[in-house]
Amino acid sequence: MRTRRYVARHWLSLLRPALRYSYTRDAFVLRGVGRAVGPVLRPDRRVGRGRPIDGIERRRAGVT
Repeated sequence: MRTRRYVARHWLSLLRPALRYSYTRDAFVLRGVGRAVGPVLRPDRRVGRGRPIDGIERRRAGVT
């Protein structure tokens, strides 16, 4: 199994003519050779939204 690479959405739109979406992998692969070789690309959804945190910081907070 090939590892997934997370790329920015604008790169996926630029590379769209060379890529196809594979529903079994839930990712984009190269057209023609994507079954065996080439990258497996997914949109990077892990980036922050840029909004400041306006609530309480809950990470590593102990229960009192």
